[in-house]
Amino acid sequence: MNRKLGLCLVSAVAGVFAMGSAQAMSTAQITTRINDNLRVTLAGNTRPEAVAANDRGLVSDSTPIQHAEILLRRTSAQEKELDTLIAALHNPKSPQYHKWLTATQFGKRFGADPSDVAKITSWLSSHGLSVEAVSTGKMMIAFSGNAGAVRGAFHTEIHNLSVGGAHHIANMSDPQIPAALSRAVAGIVSLNDFRPHSDLVPRGKPALTGTCGSYGACLAVMPADFATIYNLNPEFANGITGKGQTIVVIEDTGIGNGSTQTLSGADWTTFRKTAGLSGYTSGSFTQINPAPASGANDCANPGINSNEGEATLDAEWASASAPDAAIVMASCQDGVTFGGLIALQNLLDSANPPPIVSISYGECEPVNGSASNAMFNATYQQAVAEGTTVFVSSGDESATSCDANARMARHGISTSGFATTPYNVAVGGTDFGDTPADCVSSAFPACNKKYWATKNTAVFGSAKSYIPEVPWNDSCAGTVFATYASGSPVAYGKNGFCNSPEGARFLTTGSGSGGPSTCATGTPARFAVTGGSCAGWAKPAWQAGVFGNPADGVRDIPDVSLFAANGLWGHFYVFCDSNGGHCSPTQPNTWNGAGGTSFASPIFAGIMALIEQKTGARQGNANTVFYALAASEYGKKGSSKCNSTLGKKTASTCVFHDVTAGDFDVNCVGANNCYDPSGRVGVVSASNTAYQPAYPATAGWDYTTGLGTVNVTNLVNAWPK
Repeated sequence: MNRKLGLCLVSAVAGVFAMGSAQAMSTAQITTRINDNLRVTLAGNTRPEAVAANDRGLVSDSTPIQHAEILLRRTSAQEKELDTLIAALHNPKSPQYHKWLTATQFGKRFGADPSDVAKITSWLSSHGLSVEAVSTGKMMIAFSGNAGAVRGAFHTEIHNLSVGGAHHIANMSDPQIPAALSRAVAGIVSLNDFRPHSDLVPRGKPALTGTCGSYGACLAVMPADFATIYNLNPEFANGITGKGQTIVVIEDTGIGNGSTQTLSGADWTTFRKTAGLSGYTSGSFTQINPAPASGANDCANPGINSNEGEATLDAEWASASAPDAAIVMASCQDGVTFGGLIALQNLLDSANPPPIVSISYGECEPVNGSASNAMFNATYQQAVAEGTTVFVSSGDESATSCDANARMARHGISTSGFATTPYNVAVGGTDFGDTPADCVSSAFPACNKKYWATKNTAVFGSAKSYIPEVPWNDSCAGTVFATYASGSPVAYGKNGFCNSPEGARFLTTGSGSGGPSTCATGTPARFAVTGGSCAGWAKPAWQAGVFGNPADGVRDIPDVSLFAANGLWGHFYVFCDSNGGHCSPTQPNTWNGAGGTSFASPIFAGIMALIEQKTGARQGNANTVFYALAASEYGKKGSSKCNSTLGKKTASTCVFHDVTAGDFDVNCVGANNCYDPSGRVGVVSASNTAYQPAYPATAGWDYTTGLGTVNVTNLVNAWPK
């Protein structure tokens, strides 16, 4: 079976790549004198919030601008050769298979020419800006200074903004650079202090009435439940526990003790002990602030901030699926660049880049901007060339990533720029379908006895088997919820569920996320709305042709999914966080309850650690294998025996559980992808004039759950050696 899968991977590569003597080494692109009076504009470098309505005036010239990043540009020959090499690194038939590059090798072969780097750094210095570091991969120059120096160098003003009652600073126009530099510079990642959002969603409103005084009633998910549902226990019994593997969770905060606010791993230890994981004695947790390979140390300790809960759950739940792995939390203090990106870049430039990374943050493509989208693409590109697998949460807001954490979608279809590159694995979210299927006429939670025991084990497990899944969706617009609550799947229109008093309690964009890449490059014409010169990342070869994936020419997400719900049907995760006041030892019923693809991404990173322990090798872009496995399982029409609706009756041989019921459509208002024939509230639709919900679960790949969820033991054993 594994040998056959190896052949499937060949479809992702046009031919076998052989190392030739002629390699596209760096070539100087700055060939004329730098004239500050002859300038070009770097488009896609301004936040959409930087408008007159939010403007509160020019910042002081002395305002510090810390750790800005210039993204350098490869020659077209370098870019073509890099694409060919990455395909070869993942092709079992190639002589380059898994011969990963070092950061130094990557920089020499695919980075900017040293003479270009020298000219750009000299130009920055001439304007009073301090160069902090040049990446080993030779694609990034980090610099700092003050607002006055930035204005002088880039001819853009930094202003104070007031957005939603919060203070920010940002450049009010796209920066300009001398025309002589333009062939070598792709953009400036950020000249603002806006930050991405984490993909953590606190426990929400339950759909069912009844007591939730104990976690037996609420059917919450603990590590023992997860291991049963997704079939990890056979691997654990065989010693495949993540031993010898390292998982890095990327953050911009530390985690610590709630009473002293000092950095601590005490909660991680309590979580593992309570969940029955402390017997896996090789498991460990450390916090690091990775310095760059060269230059000034641009990675300050960020301390403990509002993302502490996110970081805590990432570390705990990565350990849940790989209990013997070393969990490393890497964080840097934010500059005008996201601290998590700084940490990842520094790690990838090190002599020992991490084998597995998880990122649980995001920002929609139109708002993230083309320069930042390009930097994430370039960073992940270097990662997979070094053999690093990057998991990224797809988001918690349906197909409307520009409306994260909102009650109503307003900006139309969009996806997260952190997750849509061709070089990362985007992880989506599901909910369990037992409650809506079995609890229509039965008392809650007695109706769940088919899949959940009435009492917990000593480590708080109660799940009996795999459970049918639907896309995670808290919105009144979801057809599963609308049908359950109102007897009709119709959520739109004056008589639809979203316009009813009961439906109005569930106006939210909270759900799993996915959709097509639509604005990775270019600039939208309107705030946070795909349009203008926007275009998506091209569809990678390994994604094309898998049953269900549309022939749309662009990268689609998610790739895979796991449970990520926050309690609509009584199911959610718990995590131990004393910083939030909820970490009593042995009492998980008092801990925080939450959901979000924040959980799904680090858990999948843990699953990857099992694969790498079993194979003894780094895997780079794991999507090349995920999609090959799915192509084998789904064939030309899908696999009825692996349909998730079968629950415990799914075939024992399935690698993927194909989620085919439900949707993650959410409520909306306005004219952007919102179908609203009558009433106050519509539903997100691919058409404004017809009901084309965005999006339903279907056979094979779909926008709601990608390839579906996994039977972990089957996945690990099907992975090609």
